[in-house]
Amino acid sequence: MNDRLQRLRRDLTEAVAPPTCPTGYRVWTFAADDAPTVHRLLEVGYAQGGGYIGAFEEWWPSLRDDDEFAPDLCFLAVNERQDIVGVAQCWSSAFIKDLVVHPLARRRGIEAAPLRRVFWEFRRRGVKHVDLKVQVSRPTRGSSSRWAARRSRAGPPKPSGSRAPESI
Repeated sequence: MNDRLQRLRRDLTEAVAPPTCPTGYRVWTFAADDAPTVHRLLEVGYAQGGGYIGAFEEWWPSLRDDDEFAPDLCFLAVNERQDIVGVAQCWSSAFIKDLVVHPLARRRGIEAAPLRRVFWEFRRRGVKHVDLKVQVSRPTRGSSSRWAARRSRAGPPKPSGSRAPESI
């Protein structure tokens, strides 16, 4: 498998579409009680590659205690039964750490809902751009490819452990 990463950048100085959701879905902000469900979703979403998630007992304290973690920058796509089917978890440095939609909920426009919320929120905060790293071997479809079409290519990703965006 090709583990090469590409950094995508969304310019937020341009107009940003208001956050919307497909019929039957909403976007909520993360609460600590959501952590086990979000962790399970990340495990399922990364099962075929594209990311890694450790055991809950390690993942949650590490995330919760990270200086860049902000619950109000973690957006959850939920269906009518209030099942969490998507997550966009961001660092306060305007970096999308995780973007996952459950495999059974894909190709319904759900990925776009938390992404639009991310863009809207960071633009509201006066941020000029938001970044995301994607694995080159994983094809982007749907909203990811539309976002990628508006991206700016940055230099190679920083070494593992660094979350600060590269300059263009």
